[in-house]
Amino acid sequence: MKRAMREIIFDTETTGFDPASGDRLVEIGCIELINRVPSGRTFHAYYNPQRDMPAAAEAVHGLSSTFLKDKPLFASGVDDLLAFLEDSPLVAHNARFDFGFLNHELRLCGRADVSMTRMIDTVAIARTLHPGAKHSLDALCTRYGIDRSHRIKHGALLDAELLAQLYIELTGGRQIGLGLAQEEEKAATDGELGAGAMVRPVRPARVFTASAAELERHGRFIATLDKPIWLEEAQPG
Repeated sequence: MKRAMREIIFDTETTGFDPASGDRLVEIGCIELINRVPSGRTFHAYYNPQRDMPAAAEAVHGLSSTFLKDKPLFASGVDDLLAFLEDSPLVAHNARFDFGFLNHELRLCGRADVSMTRMIDTVAIARTLHPGAKHSLDALCTRYGIDRSHRIKHGALLDAELLAQLYIELTGGRQIGLGLAQEEEKAATDGELGAGAMVRPVRPARVFTASAAELERHGRFIATLDKPIWLEEAQPG
């Protein structure tokens, strides 16, 4: 039996841009995908950074020092976080930033880094697919028609939810129509659809094999061609 593919979409909020200068992680949000479909399992936590919150950072995510002062330290919740992450690939937008803060916090509490080989960066994917375009989360959500009207400020879990939708689109999208007719027919049979619900008719698969008459017409057409190139290429050199 083929093993299900598990991936974790995650986002972080921080006090700034550089953990080496004392900035800390204050929020993390994670979404579990199984075979590129959200499973419904999430992980979300706020952390006390044990330092002040710069006004510029608070303006982005709205997390104040007052709000965070009674939240747990990262070290006290690290086991729950690592248990959720397991050894799955980790997907983030501008992932080196999020990996940098996550690994900094892990080192501060004596834990091993999360390997960079687990990193999947949606910015890198977007740059390959759309060179020269804007690659911010907002710009890509607009490009792919992902509703972000409820995103007033940045939030780790909200941004992870948006990123999960974006990642699915960047990697081919979900073919939600596959099997839909059969599911509707079963729902109607089982009485799961409400009164008056419309069920699309299930049509037989179309046949694309050429008929004998079509093959005969094709053969007559080929016979009229003067020195077709594929026959010339077939001659010995």
